[in-house]
This record gives sequence, structure tokens and C-alpha cells, in this order.
Amino acid sequence: MSRAEFEEIEHTADWAIRVNASDLDSLFERAAQGMFELIGCANLEAKTIIRPITLQAADLETLLVSWLEELLYLLDTENLMFTKASLQIPSEKQLLASISLLPTKEQWKEIKAVTFHNLKVNQVSNGFEVTIVFDV
Repeated sequence: MSRAEFEEIEHTADWAIRVNASDLDSLFERAAQGMFELIGCANLEAKTIIRPITLQAADLETLLVSWLEELLYLLDTENLMFTKASLQIPSEKQLLASISLLPTKEQWKEIKAVTFHNLKVNQVSNGFEVTIVFDV
């Protein structure tokens, strides 16, 4: 992933990433990729698992947190790591996705939660940008 799409930024006690994308669908997918890059997972040689996900939320920021928390839940409960998604955000309150997952054999770091700390999805000249802080 190019640095223009995702970058880790310094944060005093937690981890944070800044994500850029031309559209919301790509922003959400890159946020997930960035989160899993921070975690660092080794996958088992296995067939890719495809799962549908439908989420509803009160606003765009809550939708983003719900999306990332759903992926963390799959990692924590089923040892499945996110690899990619076919994603649609038809409104700022709904997400429809078909996600690709792989079983993991190892996880180097842990994220406890996705936070709302200063979370704001911003529309910028070339698309969208968000900074996400993770509780570790």
C-alpha cells in the first residue's frame, strides 16, 4: 500500500493511522488494511473465506468504528484476518460488504479497541481523509 493511502502517525500511548482515499468505499477498506498491518498477522495456507457484512450506524464515524470493530471481533473470536473487501457505502449510515478472510496462525500485536478519539471523516480536495486511534 502506498504511503499516500495509509500512514502510521505518532500517538503518545496508543496507535494511530491516517488514511486517504478518493471515495468512502476505498477509505473504509484502507482503514481495515492499515489496522491489520499494525497488528501483523501470519496466515495459514488455507482457502479464503468469504463473509457478507451489513452494518447500520447513526453516522459515518460510528459506521467506521463498527466496521473496524467487526473485523477485530472476527480476529479475536475466530482467528480470521481481513485481506480485502468488496465494499459499498450507500449512505453515511449503512455499509454492505463481502469480505475475504484467512485463518491466522500468529498475531504479533493486539488492538483492544477502535476509539472515537478526535475521529472525523473529512472530505478533502482529492477525496476523504481520516485519522483513527486504536487502544492497545
